[in-house]
Amino acid sequence: MSDTFLTIRQSSEGIYKEKGSKFLSFAIPVSNIDEIKDIIKDFRKRYFDARHICYAYMLGHERKEFRANDDGEPSGTAGRPILGQINSRELTDILVIVVRYFGGILLGTGGLIIAYKEATIDALNNTEITEKTIDIKFQVVFGYELMNDVMRIIKELNPEVISQHFDNNCEISLSIRQSEAKILESKLNKIIEVEVKSGI
Repeated sequence: MSDTFLTIRQSSEGIYKEKGSKFLSFAIPVSNIDEIKDIIKDFRKRYFDARHICYAYMLGHERKEFRANDDGEPSGTAGRPILGQINSRELTDILVIVVRYFGGILLGTGGLIIAYKEATIDALNNTEITEKTIDIKFQVVFGYELMNDVMRIIKELNPEVISQHFDNNCEISLSIRQSEAKILESKLNKIIEVEVKSGI
């Protein structure tokens, strides 16, 4: 099983014009629903004079949390084409918003699907897609006398050290990619009196 996923590195914009209608598109990296809600609320304020503010998002490395919203456009003509482009590039942790300014001429369902799809493609073409690793976090608690043993394993497997405190008990928070997490956990657990908590 892969322990990587694709997302976008930074926000980007795109545009599509058809028969006087303007479709402004925005691809934004996101990490949770609350953040998405805040961004959409901000867009509704900023583009209060737009006819429609449609969007789709995908969250999580398993790509199971998603939503498509047509915001008053005919069902399936806006949110679904936006989500379709997110899916075609296998992206996650992304929100794409398309703001429509109506030009006075109806585009029909086929025209709308093309417009929202093309606007999304333009925004995605203007950003950089990046591969990230799925990381597991550990908290390791041990007595000072075990420092050398623990540090030898950390040096060998090279996880990211998030934080460390050396008081009466030593505490180190680590992050390592999923495929190497079990090896790290089992090596640390072999040292007696080292407490390892995963998924913190």
